Amino acid sequence: MTLSIFVNIPTTDLERSKAFYEALGFTVNPLFTDDNAACIVLSDTIYFMVVTRDYLQTFTDKPIIDPKTGAQTQISLTRDSREAVDEIVAKALAAGGTEPREAQDYGFMYSRDLEDPDGNLLGFLYMDQAAAEQGPDAYLAQQGAGTPQASA
Repeated sequence: MTLSIFVNIPTTDLERSKAFYEALGFTVNPLFTDDNAACIVLSDTIYFMVVTRDYLQTFTDKPIIDPKTGAQTQISLTRDSREAVDEIVAKALAAGGTEPREAQDYGFMYSRDLEDPDGNLLGFLYMDQAAAEQGPDAYLAQQGAGTPQASA
């Protein structure tokens, strides 16, 4: 069996959310989309279920937080290059997203944070292949560098 991941995220405006994620290049699966939720296809095995707050409340007895004022999770997604990170963030900003802080450049990893129009936290990152497979020290060894430092 192939493992798939469905991440439920709240929205106050389902049509706006669908348009936002489509602007980033993702698709909506109409078979699992209705007035309560939209299935956003990120890959063959990863999906966002963008769910109206009222419908999401039926999944749990816990209160649904407002992602504009509280953070429960940040979902990070990899890209193939630094340029691809910048490209998708530019698309997101043009589609109504916001960037809550400066880009983080650790040498072996480059990341940018993003909030969708509802305030859900996303991260887009590129990681050097050596670092991804063997950890940051492998990248540093091939660069002849010391400890990674964050910089904006």
